[in-house]
Amino acid sequence: MRFEYHTEGTCSRNIILDMDGDTIENVQFIGGCNGNLKGISSLIKGQKAQDVIDRVKGIKCGPKSTSCPDQLALALEAYLSQK
Repeated sequence: MRFEYHTEGTCSRNIILDMDGDTIENVQFIGGCNGNLKGISSLIKGQKAQDVIDRVKGIKCGPKSTSCPDQLALALEAYLSQK
């Protein structure tokens, strides 16, 4: 199932999740730090959504109150809540 999430407070603008139930098949960030976000996407492929949420939720980027990994956690939570 494809799920799109509009990010707030980060350089990335959107996160597109391709999910198989609770398992992450693919993640694409629109905007943001291309290489770092491709690396994150590759590392979490095949993992359970809740495991990723537990690892990345609350990470901050410099003085910002959020980060792309934190927004990923919020996107995964939003996906799980509507499932």
